[in-house]
Amino acid sequence: MQHKVITILFIFSLIISTSVYSQTLVDKVHEHQLANGATVLLVERHDSPTVAAYISFKVGGVNETSQERGVAHLLEHMLFKGTKTLGTKNYAAEEKMLEKINTVGQQIDFTKNQANADPEELQQLRDQLSVLQTEHRELVVKNEFSKIYAENGGVGFNAYTGKDSTTYLINLPANKLELWAAIESDRLENAVFREFYTERDVVHEERRRSYESSPDGLMYETLLATAYKVHPYRNPVIGWYSDIDNLNPDKIRNFFDKYYTPVNMVITLVGDFDSEATLQMVDRYFGRLKPGVPVPPVVDIEPEQKGERRVTIDFDAEQQLMIAYHKPSMPHRDDYIFDLLMQILCEGRTSRLYKSLVVEKQLVTDVGVFTAPGSRYGNLMILSMTPRFSCSCTDIEDAVYVELDRLKSEPLSAEELSIARKQIMTSILRGLKGNSGLARMLSSYQTLGDWRYLVDYEEQLNSVTAADIMDVANRYLRADNRTVVTLIRGEEI
Repeated sequence: MQHKVITILFIFSLIISTSVYSQTLVDKVHEHQLANGATVLLVERHDSPTVAAYISFKVGGVNETSQERGVAHLLEHMLFKGTKTLGTKNYAAEEKMLEKINTVGQQIDFTKNQANADPEELQQLRDQLSVLQTEHRELVVKNEFSKIYAENGGVGFNAYTGKDSTTYLINLPANKLELWAAIESDRLENAVFREFYTERDVVHEERRRSYESSPDGLMYETLLATAYKVHPYRNPVIGWYSDIDNLNPDKIRNFFDKYYTPVNMVITLVGDFDSEATLQMVDRYFGRLKPGVPVPPVVDIEPEQKGERRVTIDFDAEQQLMIAYHKPSMPHRDDYIFDLLMQILCEGRTSRLYKSLVVEKQLVTDVGVFTAPGSRYGNLMILSMTPRFSCSCTDIEDAVYVELDRLKSEPLSAEELSIARKQIMTSILRGLKGNSGLARMLSSYQTLGDWRYLVDYEEQLNSVTAADIMDVANRYLRADNRTVVTLIRGEEI
């Protein structure tokens, strides 16, 4: 739903802007392809002397094999560590030190996985690694990327890895755009994965904090692993604990070399610049990169679910409930229909589930809906609820299914459909006004397929009828297409 919210606002922002009010979306977005296959999307907006710069790759957790789960996420961490010229005091000396560290680190990984591993030998190797890491720190300049950007007015320097793609972003003054191109092209051409084993420990802690010790994270991870049996959407982007524990620099480098290449890359710039001059500058820095090969499509197909799946988690926290249904993803026609269905069902205080479960029956303190875990392959509509104290998850489920059955049997009024459309559009207008939001939207849709999906989105939304919603509700919101996860304290089970 978040992606769809972005869509209309972009169209509206173009319409209401004094500089582009007479231009269409297609006119405003300048798309180019460099000789090496990189896609470049440029949007001039001269409201402020700034630029939002996004670099996205059409690769994420869904593209990992069983031998490299978690690699895309860990690689995101490693790409902040610098290059052969940034982040080091003496790369010639550091390169030799990194070879020693990687040799000992891989000896540790090999030894710890042996059934008859000698604890004393393992400890000696770990002590040796610790000494090497201490010596290595003397050659490292920490966070040099961040410091350079901050000193030059950059803000929001960040990255995120999802199921379908990986994105690196920064907002900076328009007159520093060439600095961005120099840094980011260097990061792709000369990345050095320093401090690997230290960062792997950081990711271990991130996993413990965000999933194993978090009721929300644990529920979500369990839901995906239950709803999906075959498709790699079932795996957490961060990887399972044993996956992280067995990642090594070679796996990181191989994944990077294969997929973080121009043919899989989308460069999106939105802000105060001249498109022709900027394209030449981008080509000068990024055009020298080797093309690489396209990310192969995922061939695993999730079988149709043939019965309800249920999991109860014993965890020392307040009760929680998640209910998920398999659904198609964009650009399937039914995905548009789900946008309106979810808005009517569960978005905001006027939605059906909020009025029924929170206000009237007072069964839950809040209720939400979202689609996950990705948008490239078939995904899920997920309902999430926090029960009030002493209210049972069984009663809540019954109340939810009453509302779902209404969608199947009672046509929506024209007024309710109209209100839902307006709510979506209002959310759009509130949610996306700056350069960064526009860049994020274009980048996201281009990595998923084509940013032109946006052009007729409003028309598609307006074409959805009450009969369409009834049809989708009957075809997808079935018990045999449902996965339910409850989180309850052990004594309450």
